[in-house]
Amino acid sequence: MPSPGALLSWSGGKDSSLALHEVRKSKDFEVVSLLTTLTKDFNRVSMHGVRKALLDIQASRIGLPVEEVWISKGATNEEYESELLEALAHSRARGVHSVIFGDLFLEDIRKYREERLSAMNMTAVFPIWKKDTRELASYFIKEGFKAILCTVDPRALDRTFCGREFDESLLSDFPAGVDPCGENGEFHTFVYGGPIFQKDLDVRKGEVVLRDGFYFADILPG
Repeated sequence: MPSPGALLSWSGGKDSSLALHEVRKSKDFEVVSLLTTLTKDFNRVSMHGVRKALLDIQASRIGLPVEEVWISKGATNEEYESELLEALAHSRARGVHSVIFGDLFLEDIRKYREERLSAMNMTAVFPIWKKDTRELASYFIKEGFKAILCTVDPRALDRTFCGREFDESLLSDFPAGVDPCGENGEFHTFVYGGPIFQKDLDVRKGEVVLRDGFYFADILPG
């Protein structure tokens, strides 16, 4: 029997990359599309600040289309939900019944996702749920993934971390209290290489800016 089709909630970062990697290894689901939220005013991936052009290259190298959810700068939760539910309804009409997430341990986020999907007769799937984050971070590196910190919360990390490679050196430099996977929002990543890609992306770090209370590294095509 073929694996059931599923969407994968895709930020372009390491947790969603790991979720895709694990699902592809298990073959429990066939991921048919990446579901990504973008901000209209910036033409970038929401919260991560990554250019849409790089998202498109990522998806092409992974071999999957992107289901785009567009929201305004400073969008309310109502706007976000409205746009997201419209995209999910479109996929549900095409026979997709599951959405895969890279969440790790935030119970309120999981409950929110499960409730919204259940109302649409869809199921939320969490392939890396409750994994030890230090072990998962090292696993990510050992599996050959390559990533850059694209967003940093200055309340947790200083500016110098923005744009750094996600490697063991970085993990050893994190201050006490910073989750190795950034699960508390300390940072976000852009993944440009690894086993989910047909070919790694060629990228470089551009300008680092402070915007809306976060540092963003502008990741550019190499």
